[in-house]
Amino acid sequence: MQSTLSPRLLACGAALLLALIILTGIATADRATWLMEVTPVIIVVPLLWATVQRYPLTPLLYVLIFFHAVILIVGGMYTYAKVPVGFEVQSWLGLDRNPYDKLGHFFQGLVPALAAREILLRGAIVRGRRMLAFIVCCIALAISALYELIEWWAALALGQGADDFLGTQGDPWDTQSDMFCALLGALFTVAALGKWHSRQIARLSR
Repeated sequence: MQSTLSPRLLACGAALLLALIILTGIATADRATWLMEVTPVIIVVPLLWATVQRYPLTPLLYVLIFFHAVILIVGGMYTYAKVPVGFEVQSWLGLDRNPYDKLGHFFQGLVPALAAREILLRGAIVRGRRMLAFIVCCIALAISALYELIEWWAALALGQGADDFLGTQGDPWDTQSDMFCALLGALFTVAALGKWHSRQIARLSR
């Protein structure tokens, strides 16, 4: 079983992420917040590299994991509430807050949903299309809820110092809107990426 992404492309992607981590770690003004934000990337990328021969993923999943990692690294460098491109979008759309963190939470639903879908389909764990969609969305929401609990624990441990990590920007409904964005990401996976993903899984299994 081989991934349709070449080892060279995978190596280039991993190298780019490593370079971004190093550069943003040097440039960031808040290294503690940066470290909390990029820790998932530091854990996941070596894990994927170690399992690429034994359990290669679909190209679609690898690419979306890459973009999610970039979103996390950039958010860690500036803190989500201060990412410059977010201020541009805020101005264009006339929003009350920098929306960059919502992009992160959208991907926080999209990527875990796609990963769960791949594991469930390749393992023939769930067969019904509707049940698969339901379980995938539930898994994505569970991961989103776990992340919100981690943010809560960080707030309790760090007090005022956790503000940049939380990125609530004074929004009392930030937790709920974060999880809603994750749900939208999971629904996008199911509704828009499902057929494309299934074709890639079928090719991967040949």
